[in-house]
Amino acid sequence: MERATRYSKKREAILTAIRSSDAHPSAEWIYHTLKSTHPDLSLGTVYRNLLFFQQNGTIQSVGVVNGQERFDAVTAPHSHFVCTSCGAVIDLHRIPMDPALTAAVREQYGFEVQRHELTFYGRCQKCMQKRIHEEDLLA
Repeated sequence: MERATRYSKKREAILTAIRSSDAHPSAEWIYHTLKSTHPDLSLGTVYRNLLFFQQNGTIQSVGVVNGQERFDAVTAPHSHFVCTSCGAVIDLHRIPMDPALTAAVREQYGFEVQRHELTFYGRCQKCMQKRIHEEDLLA
């Protein structure tokens, strides 16, 4: 028999923090953001709740960026761009997920694909502009 999940102000605050940010926050970011309003919050509590939210499908992990796992409250299939300079994780909602990739994996390897993720890596516009500006200063 499953036990009922109790309501928790901290759990609600953690979920609100994730949903209110499009930066794909890390556990550490969430902890530091909420610590002033929830002084008894621990980093362990944040991690336990992130795992809880992942297991029930409320959030998803977008992977590890600069040593920290990052999270997304948007669980509908979509692509991401990760800046290799500043670590920004950006949603690419207008890039369609390609069902042909799923079909190719199924046909070529015989796997049952439940979902796939597509992540692009490179430099974001801000970092490209910063680099151009730095190069202009050095010239």
